[in-house]
Formats: sequence, structure tokens, C-alpha cells
Amino acid sequence: MADKKPEEKAPEPPADEAGKKKKDDKAKGKKDDKKEEKKEKGPRPKAMKEHKPDFKYIVRIAESDLNGERPVILALADIRGVGIRTAALIADQSGIDRKMQIGDLPDDQIEKLGVSIAAFADYCPPWMLNRQNDLFTGADMQVYGPELAINIREDINVMKKIRCYKGVRHELGQKVRGQRTKSNGRTGLTVGVTKQAMKDAAKAAKAEEGGKKDKGDKGGEKKDAAAPVAAPAAAAAPAKKEPAKK
Repeated sequence: MADKKPEEKAPEPPADEAGKKKKDDKAKGKKDDKKEEKKEKGPRPKAMKEHKPDFKYIVRIAESDLNGERPVILALADIRGVGIRTAALIADQSGIDRKMQIGDLPDDQIEKLGVSIAAFADYCPPWMLNRQNDLFTGADMQVYGPELAINIREDINVMKKIRCYKGVRHELGQKVRGQRTKSNGRTGLTVGVTKQAMKDAAKAAKAEEGGKKDKGDKGGEKKDAAAPVAAPAAAAAPAKKEPAKK
């Protein structure tokens, strides 16, 4: 029997490459394990801040519902007609920290904020008010909340009644403050570039009008030509003489 040849073994990789492969395999295994753990645990819940038992999540001031988790200055700015600077002045006037969460305030301090908002025109400079020289009373006042929307609507109605430029623009639904309307704020049934279609329609209308005129002129010429022919025939016919009476 022939001697069996010894099986040739594959050459072993160098020690450096073998170490790298082992490290890569371990890293892949760790990543897979982490992914599986995340799938099992699910998304991490966001850290919830613990509030006091009497914390108010919704605060009612100036007929507006405010988020209790927001700072005082930002929560007051959510009221319509009250801005950041106005809110800062109101908080300072009431003696309340601007950065404190408005839901942590006790009821008496919330009432102070409401009183300070109502009397804002008494302690702030006139140029800071949002309604100066009122049309009907002539007074300088601060309007906020639902009352602001009512006053704006009344002002627009007055402009419409006196037929000023802004009132007419409001009636037409167009831009009021001088914005461009060529490429923005376009209204009407047709929207888009239709110049070529309009030109084609105008040309077709002109061609139809021209054809109608030509037909009318030809008919008039025929009638006029027939009239002079009839006139000489009438003139050529001799007049009948009546017989003399005896």
C-alpha cells in the first residue's frame, strides 16, 4: 500500500493579525449584546423633575392659561399683548423672581401678578404701552388678552368705514403694509404664469372680430352695388302720358 501523505495544514497567520481578529470579534460581540439589551429594556424614559405636592401645572392669569413649568418671565410672555420686556417689568414690580417656575408660586403672588398686569399703565413709561392715544378716549393704555383682539377688529372696521387705503386693502384681502404682490400674496382664480395663454386668447378674439367685420363689409358692398343698378332702370322707363280729356 502506498504511504499516505500527511495532510497539509493551512499556514497560520502571524501573531499580530490573529490578535486583531480576536479583538474585532470581541468588539462585535459586545455591540450585539448592547443592541439586544436596548431592545429588551426599550427607550430610556426622560428624567422627570419632581414637583411639590401643591405645584400648579396650569396657572390662570389675565384670562389666559399659562404653563406652570415655565419660568415667570416666559410664562407671562405667553399672554397676548405681553412681551418679554413687559413681563420682566411686571415680575420686578410684583417682587417675584423672574426665573422661578410660575407653578411654584402661591396664590397670593399669582394675584399680585394679575394686579400688576392690570395696572401696568400706571407705573411704566408711556412709550412702552401697546395702545397710545386711543381713538375714542385719547388715553394711553395697555391692552392684553381677548380685549386686544376685539380692539384690533374694531380698528379695522373703522378703517373700512372711512374708506382709507388700508381699509380698502383689508376689504380686498390684499397686502396692507406695502409688500410686493407680483410674486407673493397673489389672489384670484388663476394662479401661476398665464401670460402666453392670455396672449393666444387675445389673438384668437381679434381674429374672430376681424372675420366678422370682413363679412359685414362684403354684405354692405353688395347692397350698395345693387342700388345704383336699380336707379338707372327707373330713370330710363318713359313716363306714361295721360290721355287728354275732351
